[in-house]
Amino acid sequence: MLMRRRIHLELRNRTPSDVKELVLDNCRSNDGKIEGLTDEFEELEFLSTINVGLTTVAHLPKLNKLKKLELSDNRISGGLEVLVEKCPNLTHLNLSCNKIEDLSTIEPLKELGTLKSLDLYNCEVTNLSEYRDSVFKLLPQLTYLDGYDKDDKEAPDSDSEVYAEGLDDEDDDEDDEEEYDEDAAPGDEEEDEGDEDEEDEDDLSGEEEEEEDLNDREVDDEDEEEEERGQKRKRELDEEGEEDEDD
Repeated sequence: MLMRRRIHLELRNRTPSDVKELVLDNCRSNDGKIEGLTDEFEELEFLSTINVGLTTVAHLPKLNKLKKLELSDNRISGGLEVLVEKCPNLTHLNLSCNKIEDLSTIEPLKELGTLKSLDLYNCEVTNLSEYRDSVFKLLPQLTYLDGYDKDDKEAPDSDSEVYAEGLDDEDDDEDDEEEYDEDAAPGDEEEDEGDEDEEDEDDLSGEEEEEEDLNDREVDDEDEEEEERGQKRKRELDEEGEEDEDD
């Protein structure tokens, strides 16, 4: 996709002056230059043109409010003095994986007094002897070079900060769940009481059934005894009748 077309799609019916962040990564630029970006993007603070085939930043418009510029994975080899004029308030510049070969190429950046972070990872210049010390000396306004300060302390990772915030949110959720469980405790007690009542009713029903079975067995025993007495009386009568016949 051409860069002009990509910019049109990224606008999403907004005017250029409404845009503060613009990501054009992996689109295609003609002749290795920026196209379709104009001075109308006056509120732009973040611009990313990663892997778009740039060889120059000469056609970058005036972006006074631009703070962060991503230019990694391109073929830029010089002309960085344009950034001093077009992006005077730049604080973060990523030029990793470009064709920056020597310190003289980045020397114009010393005029960017607001520049705090510069990334030259995987550029030829990083192979120079005492590369880090030389860059910090050349650009004294820098705090971080390739993600580390002069004392090799790593720069804060915005993604890690977001992740940490996410963990804090999860902890808050767990606390909420615990509070919810405590609030729900009375209800749980009521349910437990209900269960106990049901168990008591079940026990009572069981006792009543046992008592009924016992009564039934007693009645059956009485019936059996009555029947035995009847049979015994019948045998006695039969015997008396046989004696009368003999007489």
